[in-house]
Amino acid sequence: MHALIVVSHPDAQSLTHAVARSFAEGIAASGEHTTEFADLAAEGFDPAFNQADRNAYFLQKPMPSDVLREQARIDRADALVLVYPVYWWSFPGQLKGWIDRVFANGWAYDEAPDGTLGKRLGRLAVHLIGIGGADGGTYARHGYDKAMRTQIDHGIFDFCGARVVTSEFLLDVNGQAAASHVVTARALGGNAFAESATSAGGERLITPGAA
Repeated sequence: MHALIVVSHPDAQSLTHAVARSFAEGIAASGEHTTEFADLAAEGFDPAFNQADRNAYFLQKPMPSDVLREQARIDRADALVLVYPVYWWSFPGQLKGWIDRVFANGWAYDEAPDGTLGKRLGRLAVHLIGIGGADGGTYARHGYDKAMRTQIDHGIFDFCGARVVTSEFLLDVNGQAAASHVVTARALGGNAFAESATSAGGERLITPGAA
């Protein structure tokens, strides 16, 4: 199986990139799966929703070529992995703009004139790894973790029918936890396709994994 790992951080030497690489190593360790990286900063993806995107939303014109390229990457993948630093209790702007533009009407979902919604990404497994400087107590005390999962896991991916398999926050990165997060990411990657194992009779086998 194949995973697209989307990284949103301008510094290739950052913990965010280290976590993404470690997750990929975990996937590759079995020798059965492949990965592809989409480094939004290095590739210069334009996150600004523009008139061409608006025209495509209303199905008046084809989607822009850079959006089609990103959608094709996801279409090739069985799993989508987003690894990102938490900025102001949410995605970085470039990653949010990637979602705004790529998860478009007519591809991620269908919105009919009568308001009927069709979810089009039901085949896609999603793994979310947010990396934050605050500790877990801060997230729990203010409800930041719940708010982000409501906004992202439910508001974006459930809206499109995609299954969120992993939803993790790797926190307190300014303390002693940073090195352990790289180890955790490798374990998460090793379990990325655990739920996809099927028996010879076609029944789905659910293997517990970190989530």
